[in-house]
Amino acid sequence: MTQTEWERLLSGLVKAELKLRGLSYADLVEKLAAIGVDEKEANIANKLSRGRFTAVFFAQCLKAIGSQRLKLD
Repeated sequence: MTQTEWERLLSGLVKAELKLRGLSYADLVEKLAAIGVDEKEANIANKLSRGRFTAVFFAQCLKAIGSQRLKLD
């Protein structure tokens, strides 16, 4: 896989988890705040659109929305 393909995969995973739970980016902002992470909705949209974000941000998003496991295939 190329770097871009990995970026798309991880961004897609976060978006899919949000959609599965019926959550918006605004909901994610609130859920992140509840675990002590300060993010703006526009910043989240940009990160997920570009597919470029840290592993820490990825883990924070999954934790905040209650994802219990990660399936990459």
